[in-house]
Amino acid sequence: METGVQQQQAGEKLIRILAFTLVISVMSATMFNIVLPEIGAEFHLSLAQVSWVTSAFLLIYAIGTVTYGKLADTYKLKNLITFGLIFFALGSMIGLAAQDYWMVLLGRMLQAVGAAVIPATASIIPVRYFPPESRGRALGISMTGLAIGAAIGPVVAALVVSVVHWRFLFCMPLFTLFTLPFYRKYLDDDQKRAGKIDWIGGGMLAGTVALLLLAITNKAWFPGAGCLVLFVLFVVRIRSVPEPFIKPDLFRSKGYSLGLSIAFLGTGIGYSLAFLSPQLLFNVNHLAPGMIGFAMVPAAITTAVLGRKGGKLADSKGNPVLFYTASVLLLTCFVLLSSFSGISPLFIAFFLIFGNVGQAFMLIALSNAISRTLPKDQSGVGMGLLAMLNFIAGAVSASVYSKTVDQGADSNWNPANSYPDAFVYSNIYFVLVIMHVIILLLYYFQFGKASKQRRNIL
Repeated sequence: METGVQQQQAGEKLIRILAFTLVISVMSATMFNIVLPEIGAEFHLSLAQVSWVTSAFLLIYAIGTVTYGKLADTYKLKNLITFGLIFFALGSMIGLAAQDYWMVLLGRMLQAVGAAVIPATASIIPVRYFPPESRGRALGISMTGLAIGAAIGPVVAALVVSVVHWRFLFCMPLFTLFTLPFYRKYLDDDQKRAGKIDWIGGGMLAGTVALLLLAITNKAWFPGAGCLVLFVLFVVRIRSVPEPFIKPDLFRSKGYSLGLSIAFLGTGIGYSLAFLSPQLLFNVNHLAPGMIGFAMVPAAITTAVLGRKGGKLADSKGNPVLFYTASVLLLTCFVLLSSFSGISPLFIAFFLIFGNVGQAFMLIALSNAISRTLPKDQSGVGMGLLAMLNFIAGAVSASVYSKTVDQGADSNWNPANSYPDAFVYSNIYFVLVIMHVIILLLYYFQFGKASKQRRNIL
């Protein structure tokens, strides 16, 4: 058993190793987006067919995150991450050697099976190795890794495919194997509690999520109906077996349940920055794809620089202060985008800095707040559910945003905007301002008031 000092020292090393792992995993998840047309041309596939290179990865990634989280409550995390990183590399080797499309797809699916351990680990290490008063800084370092991966992913992908074949993008995850000896050294050897895994319940949850994502991405009713049926069966299952995959008591915690709801809404709103901004720059400002990537880089780099400072702010001033700071930044971004959608791309790139930094701060604040509502023996599955809901929120919001943009807008709800081609984007951002104010009120009444009362008692 490690002492408190030894655990803290191990945590400091682990969080930096984790940040590097996150950089590689985020790059690997997004790099293939820019080469989908090349893959389709090589194998004579339609866009819908080749899009499964990304869709299958994200589908398994979302399901695997909560599965690894649950397993981490029973098995040693060092063994899980060893399995995950080896599978990540195995999928990469298969993809690198692929001569047919099915091998490319298999490689990406095996990559996802392994890579899903990384977001689960990123949620668990700050909770297990850092006390609440310093957890914000740890989450900030993790967020820095995410931001760096998002910033350099498109640039590295463009450089690789300009020199060698797109298959060499499969090589990137192999770098995570260098971190494996460090995880094996610094992750603790504590024996986890004995217990059975309710694989039937886990399968029902996986099926529910898979059908939900398929229903959203394909806009199909049949998988949506199947999702509803499986969800009902899953609820019945966790209420009827002695050791369910997810204990119902977890959702009886008002703080945890409301925290998940706020995180779901906040992630869906924040996803507009990554999803809508490129469409705005392409359809209204008529930028080439390469220039759109450069327009997004300043915001990602600024987020990487300030992510750690956001975590320190949560530790020194309190979690609510970080959340309110994030809210001000996000509201500033959305008000500016709603008022000036269609203006020069240079200004849009500047506005996105407020939004990206604000969204990073919000994720740190919410992860920090939710982690404090979890009992220790359910921290893995609890944080895994949070990560999984973030994926679902992204899929749901992307579907809503794309459908809204396709419908267009004849009128403008923000009088400050004077660009007719951008009315639909202006209206969406206007609605997001209102929705974020609602989230701000929900957070204040659930977490902000409680924190204020604790300070008054002290």
